[in-house]
Parts: sequence; C-alpha cells; structure tokens
Amino acid sequence: MQDKVTFEYAIIRVVPKVEREEFFNVGVLLFSKRKKFLAVKYHINPDKLKALAPELDVAVLNDYLNAWKLICEGKAAGGKIGAFEISDRFRWLAACRSTIIQSSKTHPGLCENPEIELQEIFEKFVL
Repeated sequence: MQDKVTFEYAIIRVVPKVEREEFFNVGVLLFSKRKKFLAVKYHINPDKLKALAPELDVAVLNDYLNAWKLICEGKAAGGKIGAFEISDRFRWLAACRSTIIQSSKTHPGLCENPEIELQEIFEKFVL
C-alpha cells in the first residue's frame, strides 16, 4: 500500500453566458505537489453545448482546453505560463476568471495515485 499524498482539484466549467452564471462541467484540473503531478482531463458534450449555447463552436472550446493541457504538461507550446513552476501553473489555471471557460474553487483531498483520482473525479463530475 502506498502512502497517501495531498492533492487539489478544480472543476472546469463552460459558462456560455457569463452574465447568467449558468454552466456545465467539462473537465477536472488536478495537482499534487508531492507527486509533481499536474493534469487536466476534459470532454465537452456536444449535445449539452448545443442545448445551452448553439452559437459556441465545440472545436474552439477544445482548442482552449488543449492549451490548458499544454500548460499542465509544461510544454514550450504552453507559452510563458507553461514555463512556470508546476504549482504556479496550477494556481494560474485555477484562478478565478470571468470568461466562457472557468474553474471552480479548489478542493483538497488525499490519494495514493493522482492519475486514478483525476479519472474518478472526472467520471463523477463530468461524465
């Protein structure tokens, strides 16, 4: 049995009309300092998007979320933010913003394997 480590996560939301504050969950951002783990998992349900915001293009939203993935991975394609320390990248992605793609407040937890935890949270809150 492995030791449990702390982690933080935030739910990623699409907020089609920011002024209405209506949203639906599309992903999870998870960070564990001790495991040096930062990852995002996302899926935009095209039927939900069409019902709530037919004017939004799912491909454009996927491009934005893919940029979040590049930042998590610390790739050069993640730009200046992708070059930050892993904890700073998480804080930047999880920061409060008033755009179409937002994240919830961060939530703490304990886990043995952050990758498994990410999948479980994703299944619970997104799928």
